[in-house]
Amino acid sequence: MATTHTRSEESAAVLPEGRSTSALGIVAVVVTVVLWASAFVGIRAIGPTFSPGSLTLGRLAVAAVVLGALVLPQLWKSRNFPQGHEWWPILAYGVMWFGGYNVALNAAEHLLDAGTSAMLINVAPILVAAMAGIFLKEGFPRWLVIGSLVAFGGVALIALGSASGSGPVSGKGPTADVAGVLLCLLAAVLAAVSVIIQKPVLRKFPAGQATWFGIMVGALCCLPFTGQLVSELQAAPLPATLGLGYLGVFPTAIAFTTWAYALSLVDAGKLAATTYLVPGTTILISWLLLGEIPSVWGLVGGAVCLVGVGLTRRRSRERSAS
Repeated sequence: MATTHTRSEESAAVLPEGRSTSALGIVAVVVTVVLWASAFVGIRAIGPTFSPGSLTLGRLAVAAVVLGALVLPQLWKSRNFPQGHEWWPILAYGVMWFGGYNVALNAAEHLLDAGTSAMLINVAPILVAAMAGIFLKEGFPRWLVIGSLVAFGGVALIALGSASGSGPVSGKGPTADVAGVLLCLLAAVLAAVSVIIQKPVLRKFPAGQATWFGIMVGALCCLPFTGQLVSELQAAPLPATLGLGYLGVFPTAIAFTTWAYALSLVDAGKLAATTYLVPGTTILISWLLLGEIPSVWGLVGGAVCLVGVGLTRRRSRERSAS
């Protein structure tokens, strides 16, 4: 156990220095952004078939099996299981992120249009940057703050374009608006806190293992939705069932692992800022797969998000140059 932890910590200290690992980190971020963006499209597509709780359970169950097949042999060989107090942060982000966040987001997307949901969820990177500066001692780099605000402005433009084209999905009026907003804000807070909690865990456990532990905790929390999931699967058309499988394999098993890998290499605040690219990427995927033509505001907002995320990286480039 001690030997495994030492190797993991040494790798975490050495890997960011290498160019190949830096390239892998960039690839991990790109994969995460694209797959998480596709999740918004997938949830929107199969939302009418699956309720929020059963959708979360089905997605996590698929992810647990797929990722477990890769993680368990290595885990069993290394015997690198969490011990005692090491379980507490894993239980925390498993319940909040894999369980609570997904249920809240799924429910919110039944009440609000996608643009508004994306804007509200993207409060999370600001919260992550603030908490990382305080609790992880990452500080408040000027360009991270400036870039985050610019990127958030881009997300607001995307939401403006989306809201101008359609109202709440449910059509239930102001009450639905308030409920959807509260659910999105709850999801954003749960995600932000989970990122801060997960960061130290990745100093002791590889990304795949840390992700699988969290998925298993989230799935256990969602077991009360088992009956609902079974009945909805029986009535679900094949495309919806395949969509549920896609959400489990790609945006969950793969994307959360690539996120954890990138988080083990990069400051939490800087990494969280890259998720401002998710709404713009979602628009492009919806355009290609669902034929949803983006508004001018959506295109402009996507460009602003790119600029903002670029600004968050400016300080690190200046350091490299010096």
